[in-house]
Order: sequence, then C-alpha cells, then structure tokens
Amino acid sequence: MLELVVFGCGAAVMVLEIVGARILAPFLGTSIVVWTGLIGVVMAALALGYWQGGRLADRRPSTRTLSVVILLAALFTAATAVTKALLLDFLMGQGLGPRLGVIAATLLLFAPAAGLLGMVAPFAVRLALGDAATVGATAGRLYALSTLGSIVGTFAAGFVLVAALGSTTILLVTAVFLVAVSLLASRADARAKAAAVAVIALGGLWLTAQNALLTEAGIHDVDTAYGRVLVYEGLNPETARPIRVMTTGPSRFQSAMYPDAPDELALDYTRFFTLGLEMAPAAPRVLLLGGGAYSFPRHVLAARPQAAVTVVELDPGVTELAREHFGLMPHPGLTIVHEDARMVINRDGGPFDLIYLDAFGTDYAPPFHLVTREAAKRLQHLLTPQGTVIVNAIGTLEGDGARFIRSLAATFAAVFDDVALYPLDSAGSPQAARNIMLLARNHPGPLPLGSDPEKRRFLEKRLEASAVAGGMVLTDDHAPVEWLCALLFAKG
Repeated sequence: MLELVVFGCGAAVMVLEIVGARILAPFLGTSIVVWTGLIGVVMAALALGYWQGGRLADRRPSTRTLSVVILLAALFTAATAVTKALLLDFLMGQGLGPRLGVIAATLLLFAPAAGLLGMVAPFAVRLALGDAATVGATAGRLYALSTLGSIVGTFAAGFVLVAALGSTTILLVTAVFLVAVSLLASRADARAKAAAVAVIALGGLWLTAQNALLTEAGIHDVDTAYGRVLVYEGLNPETARPIRVMTTGPSRFQSAMYPDAPDELALDYTRFFTLGLEMAPAAPRVLLLGGGAYSFPRHVLAARPQAAVTVVELDPGVTELAREHFGLMPHPGLTIVHEDARMVINRDGGPFDLIYLDAFGTDYAPPFHLVTREAAKRLQHLLTPQGTVIVNAIGTLEGDGARFIRSLAATFAAVFDDVALYPLDSAGSPQAARNIMLLARNHPGPLPLGSDPEKRRFLEKRLEASAVAGGMVLTDDHAPVEWLCALLFAKG
C-alpha cells in the first residue's frame, strides 16, 4: 500500500504544478519568469516537506498520521480551486510585478499542498523500514516510485487533463484523488474523509454556479491544449462602443471585434496592417503568424477576394473560439495551419507578398524564437523581392520598457535594408506601453500615404531603426525576450 500512496502523491505534485501555471496565466502570463517562480517555490516547499516529514515520522510513525497529512493536502488543493481568482485579483492589485507576484501567488496557492505532499515519501520510508541492511534499497525504491508518479502526473496533466477538464476541475479531481490516497494509507477517520469529499463537492457545485453566471454574462474561460483563453464582452474605452475581446494573458487583450460590425477592424494595430495591402498586388499571397480571433485574415479576404491567406496558429482551441465567437468561416482563399510558427517558416514556402508577425507567448512578449536574427532571415527568404514584413510589438519609446523595441529593431536591421518603427499611440508619456509596429523591406523607399487620414497619421510617426539604437541583436543562442519584456511589464 505504501508504494501506491507514494506513487499517487508524486503524481499529484506535478499535476498541481502544471495546472498552477494555467491558473497564474491570466494574471501573470506564462513567461519564463512565471515558470521560474512557480518551479522554484514548489521545489522549496517540497524540500521543507521532506525535512518536516522525516522529523514527524520519527516522532509519530503511524499510517494514521501519514493519512492525515495527505488529507490536509487534499483540502488545501480544494481551497486553491475555490480561492484562486479572489486571491490573484487581490495580489495583482498590490503592484508586486511579475517576479514578486508569482512568488507570492505560489506561496499562498500551491506551496501548502506541495509541502504536505513532500512529507509523504520520507514518512513512507520510515514506516517501511525493517531490516537495517535494506534501508538504502527501501528508500531508493520509494523515492523512485515517487519520481515515477511525478512523471506520470506530468504527462497526464500536460497531454490529457488540461485540455479535457480545465484547471479548476483538475484541482477538484486531484483533491478527491488525494482523499482516496489518504484512505488507502489508513482506513482510520473514514467519516472525516467522507466529510472532506462532501466539502470538495460543495466547492465544485459553487464554482459551477459561478461559471454559469459568468457564461450568462458573456465571459468564457476556456482551457485549450496550449493555454488559457478568455473571451468576454465589454465597451471600447475610447468610444463606449460594445466590443468582444479575446485574451491569453494579463493587462491587454490580443483580439477584438465589434459585434454590431464584425467585419470592421476594431484595434489600431490591425488597421495599420491594412497599409501592407496598399503595397501589395491585387491578389496578394499573405502569411500571418498568429491567428487569434482571425479578424485581420477575414478583412483581407473581404477586401481582396482573390488573395491567398495562410494563417499559422499554434492552438486549435483558439481557432475554435474564433469560429464560435468571432465569425470565422471557411473560405477558399484561407489556409489554417496549426503548428509552431518557427517550424513553418523554417520550411521552404511562399513566396509571400506580405508577412505579418502577430504572435505573443505571454502578455507583452512574443515567442523569442520568432524575433531572432535567424527567424528574420527565414522571413526574408519567404518574401517576394518587393515584399514586406510587418511586426506587431508592444513597448515604450523611452526607459527600460524600450529595451525590447530597441533590440527588435536592431535584429531586423541586421537582416533587412529598410526597417522603421511606427508608434500607434501619441498620447501619454513616452514611457507608457503602446503598440509599436515594425515594418521591414529589402527595397528602401517612400510608403504610399494615400488619402485616409488615419493611415497618414500612422505613417507620419515613422522612426528610423537608427533612432532607437542601442539594442542587442537577438539570436537563437541568446534572446532574453521575456526578460526584456518583463522590464516593460514592471513599468507598464
């Protein structure tokens, strides 16, 4: 029985850690900063649990005590499911920043259960000791089973549970599972364990009712195979016009649509994207890296019915949400590829008249491997001689928050002959975060101003890459994109 107990608790630890990343994502993102804080705090909790578990086992070496430890871990896991949203809302209002924020959140939400689960393996070793001559073999076997359980929990959570159940449900199921493991460790206190299951079930019913209310209010919280996505209704802060948005991280939404005019581009950066169409032939070949709500691909096909548009979107769940909530429909000119964008651009294809890079890994940070010098060379290779690359980035014009923008400009300037930046928001401090569009071509020359006042306003803000000098050239070997963007997050 001890072997099964140790295996089950090892699996639960890794399920808790992987699901923890999903729970933190809408509030803190999923950057390497978040993963580092989460893993570090959980490992510290496990280390403390190992130490305290061994001490407790020496004082009270009984299966009943071990059972109580596991039962407490189950209750803390259920408490995390019930309190996570309120607690994370509170912490994010304290201005802690991403590093302190993830440490505080992990300490409060996941460390208690992880520490208790860490107590299990040394406790089990103490209970299993018999012949002193086999102490090493006993300890090795039980710790191996714990690690094997962690491996199974990792694959089960990452490959199956997250997409099938969702984060909150997984926490509740894990809590019930731990109650069962507690009962397996000792049949004592069966009534208390049954009461714990009842409490967890009541928590699940309450959360189900809360989710139903959110859905009625037009808020959809979906765990896909690759991330956590929120779709909700709101008002455009500038026009007070109803708007539907999609977001995969904190602070900003990545896609938006006006429900009363689905084909109208709602965000400034997507309207800037239309400048590319004015530089392209009547039936352009277009590659978009990042699908989101698919607002711009739909616009291209409406404006240029003969265009051939390829959209690379890693997450099929995002595409499905675009179909359900943002009017994405099949079109003969639209090809959707569900694959990592770097893998796609590494292959020969095209040539494309326009390439748009509009992908974000978390909050302000694009996936680092899409903005390196090597990636820029691949984009250049896929372009026609007169083609254009347009990159949607978020940054500031001055201060620490401008470090990523400077590096992005330096990287593309190392590959393309003509690189310029276009900040979209003129109001506010130069250190305020805003969309900044990077436009890269192999053929320097003036851009068509046209008669549209908004497009003329966009183009009149042109900054040459040399005007934001001082950035590092990002490479596949060294591209600290998330660190550079974390500086922006701290300021923005």
